[in-house]
Amino acid sequence: MRVSVLGGGPGGLYFSILMKKANPAADITVFERNRPNDTFGWGVVFSDKTLGNFAEADAETHAEIERNFRHWDDIDVFFRGTRITSGGHGFCGIARVKLLAILQARAGALGVKQEFRHEVADPEELAAGADLVVAADGLNSVTRKKYADAFQPDIDMRRCRFIWLGTKKLLDAFTFSFKETEWGWFTLHAYRFDEHTSTFIVETPEDVWQKAGIDAMAQDESIAFCERLYADLLDGHELMSNARHLRGSAMWIKFPRVLCRTWHHRNIVLIGDAAHTAHFSIGSGTKLAMEDAIALAKTLSAEPRVERALELYQAERETEALRLQSAARNRMEWFEHVERYAHLDPLQFSYTLLTGSQRIGHENLKLRDPQYVAAVERRIAEQSGLAPRANLADPPPMFTPFKIRGLELKNRVVVSPMAMYSCSDGVPEDFYLVHLGARAMGGAGLVFTEMTCVAPRARISPGCAGLWNDRQARAWKRVVAFVHEHTPAKIGLQLGHAGPKGSTQLGWQDADEPLEEGNWPLIAASRVAYGPTNQKPRQMTRRTMDRVKAQFVAAARRGAACGFDMLELHCAHGYLLSSFICPLTNKRRDEYGGSLENRMRYPLEVFSAVRAAWPQDRPISVRISAHDWAPGGNTPDDAVAIAGMLKQAGADMVDVSSGQTTREAKPVYGRMYQTPFSDRIRNEVGIATIAVGNIFEADHVNSIIAAGRADLCAIARPHLADPHWTLHAAAQLGFAEIEWPKQYLSGKAQLERNMARAAQMDLLA
Repeated sequence: MRVSVLGGGPGGLYFSILMKKANPAADITVFERNRPNDTFGWGVVFSDKTLGNFAEADAETHAEIERNFRHWDDIDVFFRGTRITSGGHGFCGIARVKLLAILQARAGALGVKQEFRHEVADPEELAAGADLVVAADGLNSVTRKKYADAFQPDIDMRRCRFIWLGTKKLLDAFTFSFKETEWGWFTLHAYRFDEHTSTFIVETPEDVWQKAGIDAMAQDESIAFCERLYADLLDGHELMSNARHLRGSAMWIKFPRVLCRTWHHRNIVLIGDAAHTAHFSIGSGTKLAMEDAIALAKTLSAEPRVERALELYQAERETEALRLQSAARNRMEWFEHVERYAHLDPLQFSYTLLTGSQRIGHENLKLRDPQYVAAVERRIAEQSGLAPRANLADPPPMFTPFKIRGLELKNRVVVSPMAMYSCSDGVPEDFYLVHLGARAMGGAGLVFTEMTCVAPRARISPGCAGLWNDRQARAWKRVVAFVHEHTPAKIGLQLGHAGPKGSTQLGWQDADEPLEEGNWPLIAASRVAYGPTNQKPRQMTRRTMDRVKAQFVAAARRGAACGFDMLELHCAHGYLLSSFICPLTNKRRDEYGGSLENRMRYPLEVFSAVRAAWPQDRPISVRISAHDWAPGGNTPDDAVAIAGMLKQAGADMVDVSSGQTTREAKPVYGRMYQTPFSDRIRNEVGIATIAVGNIFEADHVNSIIAAGRADLCAIARPHLADPHWTLHAAAQLGFAEIEWPKQYLSGKAQLERNMARAAQMDLLA
């Protein structure tokens, strides 16, 4: 087998080593444009887990890396004159030039040919004479550009500038330092990678970089600027550059997020930065390239047909690349918007940073550094109004109380509004008493009704709940009374109008599709049907708007009389009020269409009328779609503006969902995938939020609350599977102070014993 490797960086060399080990007869040549000792980076950082992967792949290379790395466990965060340290993270650093030397020597010993100072202008020349071409040619891949039509790269140039320097100042922890200047925030990412040197990366948004005048500075001036900025950490040491070939502002580069739809073309395959990138704040590109090399060598060894092997390689690595890019996007955006979190105290600021990727959670941090997490839990308890408790640990963040207006919740868990499609004429009968009563007894701090409709023609389906008459009000009052009498939970009423998504089948039938018979006419902001088979709604007139607004007010008054503790106005998911907000469904040419301010006009009218009718000591939240996930739709930037308008109008909280406004939506799913929208609204607008969307573990809730990404977490499907989800979470976490129904107390003791025993067995395993 003849293999040509384009790029002699760590990814290309490591693949050559592993492939040669697996197939000694293979003829492998590495083509590198630079000299053997040329490198334009400083240190490379690996986690302990990554080193474990290297040990399994090639023990000889791993042993040599271990002999030359610098290991550390701590992360130091410097913010507003305070240093916060957390430990147990497990990193090692090695000089990039040393890593290259190790890999070059190992490849040479195995018989891999290496041609340095060999510029490959056209990868087609290699493809014609080889069975396989491995393009490890990095961020500016010639191969990716040559076959762009085949690889279909998506390249997103990010908003920060960064400069990669080195220093003889030895840092004993992975160091983040945040500096507020007259121009804006600068961030330092720094770590020691050998006995003499530390990597020193300074990053800042491009507008800050320009305001500071760095774009007009010569190279030496730019480096001197960074030395002055971080003089407190450098202790007189200079900063060094190994990119002297670059002039002035060219040393400050922007990070491009790259992801190719296809990673292989004929006998050519991309690895590392050529195929995908992940921001340096989540891990080195070197690590990802070397892990690609492991996967590619394995698939080629197991599958003799090259093109099939390349398909299997992408199938294996693509999911991991997407997962890492999702985490990296969260972390990258965190660093792009440091000012968003600048109001936090240093301890919570550090926690938000450490968990910013959403890959590391509360329990993982507790395993790494229990004292650090205990300090965080104490701070969250203080913010929740809990006094220190002698000889008792503070509760996990999810079990701290939350107050808003006259409402106090026992904990931060919310049973999300979920349509049950089980009413007759809008009346919530016994099923709802059992359904909502069971979940209130299950330990959640707040239980929401499903979207409760304000008129018969406001329903999604014939099975939806309503609150437009006294019979419905009596049934709801019965449910509310049960919750208040038998549980410590509070109960919220979600009011809404289906608008263009009405007159459809029950959820377990053909969801979102029209009824087979008995359809009723629909209204909306504009004559835009939700789907090809849905009817076109009538565009609302001023008279219709007034009538619907009065229906919302009447339902709110009934809800208050029923004793509901909180009200939520549904302005999301393509329903009536959402149809005004979304530009894809609002095509009006009057004062209720066009700009976002105009599109918000009617939802704000309804909100203000409902707020006036709702008791002043009871809070109101508003559910919004923070992202339409479709071209031309609302974006997270718009969501911030929407939340700001709602806050100004008197909303107490925003329930931050996304999507479902159009069938063209293409959400990017994942764990807690909507939480970043809540995070941004809470910390930019300064309004309480509810996070929702694929939150299904207690660890998710604890991490979100402790980091200040939301004030409450709404959990839907897990509560369908387990009404007592919150009680089970408390037992799993060893938190015995949660209140159980007295009838179930014997079950509490047994569950806690079983959970404690299971945890002990896990430790012994």
